[in-house]
Amino acid sequence: MHSTHIIIRSDDIDSNGHVRGSQYLNYAVHARWIALAQAGLSVEQLAAAGFGPVELDVSIKYRRELMLGDEIDVETRFEYPSPKFVRVIQSTVRRSDGALAAEVTSLTGLMNLTERKLVDNGVVVWRQFLRRPSVVDLPPVDDRS
Repeated sequence: MHSTHIIIRSDDIDSNGHVRGSQYLNYAVHARWIALAQAGLSVEQLAAAGFGPVELDVSIKYRRELMLGDEIDVETRFEYPSPKFVRVIQSTVRRSDGALAAEVTSLTGLMNLTERKLVDNGVVVWRQFLRRPSVVDLPPVDDRS
């Protein structure tokens, strides 16, 4: 699991004084890219090789209100239900009391940008571009096979 610290800013809130719904998605995307960067991903190299990540499904479950100035941690966990898909589960946790504010779950794939279709074995491709795959919960390669 990876954790990203964020402080709620004035442009994150709506007229009711709490965080805008769309901002939770922005926090999730930001935290996901931070995790991938810390895993050693070079977006430039990935794109130059003709690959790009795509979101296939995203959902948000709102649990507790967040307000201006709250500090949060976006805890990101990556799961690999099949070689083609990555499920990203992100919990937004308020630092002051540990309250779960929201959960964002997304299903992603890796697209071959030339063929415009999902890569069948994205896990193998991801491994080629990550220097520290354990940061994004990629299990070790099983050398016994």
